[in-house]
Amino acid sequence: MNQSRRLFLQASAAAAALTVPAIGMASQATINYGGSAWLGHYPAYLAMKNGGFAGAGLDLQWQSFGTSSARMSAILSGGIDIACTGIVSALALMARGSKHFSIVGVPENFGRVEGLFVRSDVSSIKALKGKKIGVTFASSAHLLVLDLLAGAGLSPSDVTVLNVPAPELPAAIQSGQIDAAAAWTPQFNRIRAMPGLKLLADDTTFSLFKSHNVTPGPDVLVVRNAFAEKNADVLRGFLKAYFNACTVLRDRPDEAAKHLVSLTSLSAEDQVETINGAEWYSAAQQQQLLKVPGSYADGLQRLADMLVTHKQLDKAPAVREWINVSYL
Repeated sequence: MNQSRRLFLQASAAAAALTVPAIGMASQATINYGGSAWLGHYPAYLAMKNGGFAGAGLDLQWQSFGTSSARMSAILSGGIDIACTGIVSALALMARGSKHFSIVGVPENFGRVEGLFVRSDVSSIKALKGKKIGVTFASSAHLLVLDLLAGAGLSPSDVTVLNVPAPELPAAIQSGQIDAAAAWTPQFNRIRAMPGLKLLADDTTFSLFKSHNVTPGPDVLVVRNAFAEKNADVLRGFLKAYFNACTVLRDRPDEAAKHLVSLTSLSAEDQVETINGAEWYSAAQQQQLLKVPGSYADGLQRLADMLVTHKQLDKAPAVREWINVSYL
C-alpha cells in the first residue's frame, strides 16, 4: 500500500472515531416535559439542573406553560410526554372520558404556599361579603375560595369573584381593583410582602385537607399513555431521578434553592421558605398515597365530587381508573 493511501485510511479511521459512538455507549433518551415556575415542577427542574436526569441517561426538554389546562392539552396532543399538573385540569379531562394519560405520582403537599390574602382590617371570611375577590378561575385557588365561602355560610353571589390571571393578582390587589386575592407561589410570596395585607386562610383550612390531607387542587405527575407504553424503562428512570430530587428538596433545601432561583426569580431566602412550605413525598411513599382504596386516593375522589357540587365539573369521574403505580 503506498504512503498516500495509508495516510488516507488512517485519517478516515480517526474521523470515524470522532463521529461514531463507541460500541456499547448508551445514548440519552429524550423526554418532553411541561413545566412552569410553580413549586410542583421543582423536582423536574432540579433534576435537570443538578444532573439527576443526565445521570439516568435522560435528556429532559423543558417546555413552559402558563396554565395546567394548556399543559394537559399538550399531553393530549403529544406535544409533551410527562408533566406535573394541578389535578383540577386533569379531572376535567377525566370527566370527558379522556384515557390518554395516567397519574403516576404525587410530588408534594403545598398547603402553606397557596391562600387567600385580604386587607389588614378584614378579620373573617364573612367580612368579605360585598367585596371583590380576585382568583384564577378553574384553579385550586378558585376551589379554595368557593369552599371558604361555603364554610362561612356565604354563596358566590354574596361577593364578586373576578377571574384574574395568576401573574396579574399582585398588581390587582395593590392597585385596589380587588379587595382580596387567592394566589399560589410565586405570586403568594409577592402579595405576602405587600404592606397592609395579610393571609386570612391557606390550604390547610380547606375542608378536604382536614379530613384527607388533600389540598384544593393537589399536584399530580401525569404521563401520556402512548409514551409510557413504548418507553416503560425510560419512565421508570425518570421517576427514580424525579423522586430523588424530591428527597433533596426535603432534606437539603438550601442546596436545591441555588438551582431553583433561575426558574422562580425568588430571593434565596424566599426560595428556601417556599421549599420548606411544602411536604415533599419520596418514592417510598407513592404506593401508599395512590393506593386504591386508600385515604389520599379517596380524597381525590371526594375532590372530584366537590367540584361537581360547586359546578366546576358536570360529572365526577372514577379517579381510580386513571391511577397507575406499575412504573414506580
